[in-house]
Amino acid sequence: MTRVTLTALTRTYAGAPGPALRDLTLSVEPGEIIALLGPSGCGKSTTLKLIAGLLAPSAGDITFDGISVLNQPPEQRGAVMVFQNHLLFPHMSVSQNIGFGLRMRGAPAAQIAERVRDMLAIVQLPDIGARAPGSLSGGQQQRVALARALILSPKVLLLDEPLSNLDAHLRAEMRDLIRSLLRKLGITTIVVTHDQQEAVVLADRIALMLDGSLRQMGAPADFYKRPADTEVARFFGGTNFIPGTSAKGVFQSALGSLQVSDAALTGPGILTFRPESVQIGGSGENSLRVRLVDRLYLGTQTRLQLEVGGVQIEALVSPGQIGAQPPGAELEITLPRASLWVLAR
Repeated sequence: MTRVTLTALTRTYAGAPGPALRDLTLSVEPGEIIALLGPSGCGKSTTLKLIAGLLAPSAGDITFDGISVLNQPPEQRGAVMVFQNHLLFPHMSVSQNIGFGLRMRGAPAAQIAERVRDMLAIVQLPDIGARAPGSLSGGQQQRVALARALILSPKVLLLDEPLSNLDAHLRAEMRDLIRSLLRKLGITTIVVTHDQQEAVVLADRIALMLDGSLRQMGAPADFYKRPADTEVARFFGGTNFIPGTSAKGVFQSALGSLQVSDAALTGPGILTFRPESVQIGGSGENSLRVRLVDRLYLGTQTRLQLEVGGVQIEALVSPGQIGAQPPGAELEITLPRASLWVLAR
């Protein structure tokens, strides 16, 4: 297993007004799965191509186990990339596609055939080796592309938006398969995605990139419970941002006085909490009386717009949890202390 370290990595494209990637520093531990998450144009695919050797950095360094790979050509780095578009050779069979890399290395035919059978079994497609890529579904083609990468026993696996071309059902199925395979094989993996749920399910840690820079890195739960700023919180679906003042574990705002878990911050701040953390009912700590402004049934959840102290907040609750209460009705809610997070203004 390989440790990948990026140090002050920067890439500026000719004619661009500024860097596509700016001073990116992060480390991927051996066998770890990291998701580079962010909107289009934030520098995540550029980062993947720099690691693969398909682009050269304008500044900075890339090391595998402490050794710089900047002077190594792509084929010698041991990093294998699976692209968003599968790029399978249409004139070759599935087996020939999977075994292509080993043939280029001059491996014996018998060894290639055995390894191809193993890979087809691993990606759960044992009986399609003789078929043409064009006869496969999108999900099957993506599995073949993954098998073609894994057969090379890469030091580092690079996945560029691997699920973006699949429909919702296939995306969930393929996501589970990729995670299971990577856990089993223990390959250091970097996944590029713009989908928060995909990053949360696949990765041990997430590196959120915005405007070419690393904004926050941590475990998936950190982005929901402890976002670094309002922009990070909004990217992960945060909707409640209440200005006020914090002192000694109490946050004063239009909502009143609320007990918060972080007593360190003193002064102006912004209180944020997840819509799903709002609890209906209660009369103890952090209980509020609110007015129901609107409700929207979403199937597995109901979205509520609530008003208190002239401020609107959003809640996500189970359907039927507030009964048939009409807009204008008054409700009791609770904001659990552990779910409240104060950001410095």
